[in-house]
Amino acid sequence: MRSAGLLVVLAGLAAGPVAAQSAAADVARGDAARTALDPPAALAAYKAAIRADAMDGEAHWKAALTLIDMGKLTPDSVVSPARDSLYAQSEVLAQQAVVLLPKSPDAWFVLANAIGRAALTKSRKERVRRAVEIQQDALTAIGLDQFHDGAYHVLGRWNAEIMRLSSVERFFAKSFMGGSAFSQASWDNAQKYLRRAVALKPDWIYHRLDLAKVYIDVGNYAGAREQLTVISTLPIADVGDPGYKAEAVQLLSQIANKK
Repeated sequence: MRSAGLLVVLAGLAAGPVAAQSAAADVARGDAARTALDPPAALAAYKAAIRADAMDGEAHWKAALTLIDMGKLTPDSVVSPARDSLYAQSEVLAQQAVVLLPKSPDAWFVLANAIGRAALTKSRKERVRRAVEIQQDALTAIGLDQFHDGAYHVLGRWNAEIMRLSSVERFFAKSFMGGSAFSQASWDNAQKYLRRAVALKPDWIYHRLDLAKVYIDVGNYAGAREQLTVISTLPIADVGDPGYKAEAVQLLSQIANKK
């Protein structure tokens, strides 16, 4: 999808100055709706921007991110065709965004995020198949912006998800699917990247929650309790935060007596 052909098609739909101004206003409306934690309104505004100006890459990646916001409200463990459809739409928009804005770290981050979110709802084999793509897109985002907390989170979670595979699954990935990048995965890297995400955006609940989960995986219960306790003090800033806060309370209870 990241082809010159797609760019040519989109270029043929390029808007004039008036439409571009309209698109910018729609994007601003979408941003306000996202801040107000109203994903449906945000998505409607971003889609209006895309209709006004098909070359607006920012509207594409922001629409994709909003679709992720809507999808993540349904847990990965639940079978949900509706959620899976949201992630699939998100990936399509993010693919278009990186064609329109190849130097945008946000566009590459959202693409990695969309693929990763979708993969979490699939079989282990499908997760393995998409894993290298996720890593490459997140690394591209960091190459463009070394302070992109979201991209570091994706890489941290990427390492954790690989390490959560069984040794047989990792061997299969490296030997039969060309997944040589899997050799780079480690719990140390998972912690390093997630700690970096937390350092860059310490008020972001999701960063701390995933770091706590990795700490639990490696038996660092004191570190996990520290992150989970901080979460209770943080403000709601994302549509997923109420659920993340509830999950943090549950995890704290589960590890209460572990050392």
